[in-house]
Amino acid sequence: MTDESGQIRRLAELAKGIKIAMLTTVDEEGHFIGVPMAQQEVEFDGDLWFFAERDSRVVGNLTLNPHVGVTLSSSDTWISIDGDGEVVEDAAKARELWNSWVEAWLPQGPDDPNVVLIKVTGHGAEYWDTPGGRAAPILSFAKAKITGKRYEGAENERVDLDEASADEDR
Repeated sequence: MTDESGQIRRLAELAKGIKIAMLTTVDEEGHFIGVPMAQQEVEFDGDLWFFAERDSRVVGNLTLNPHVGVTLSSSDTWISIDGDGEVVEDAAKARELWNSWVEAWLPQGPDDPNVVLIKVTGHGAEYWDTPGGRAAPILSFAKAKITGKRYEGAENERVDLDEASADEDR
């Protein structure tokens, strides 16, 4: 995946340290359902990986409608990813991604037939980052209130992951 502007690399840097994501699917009635999921540590290329149980609601929702949203947040970073989710049955990939964090939620192990992977292929993302730690946004907010000028304490970018993927295919 090409990343001429560095936006994907920046998105990957911001996402790397965030372990828990909210994976939002659409249920049979068209309602959004968000579930906390542990993001697996892999090189970010627009795809995210999660573990789930085959008979879970999130897997059922994905079979009805693959369109998903993923939200990652920390004390100073927020990321929203729009994409498609798919259930992946790949024992070798499950063993590769398996770790003690996953084992706490799925003690039956990666070879259990009820354990599946969810691969989210991102189409687009948007991120907001407030460099400088927790104090920087507070100081920027205070400055905005005192000066009457708009708050400018955050970096915000929209990243087209489809475009980057299309560039790679060329």
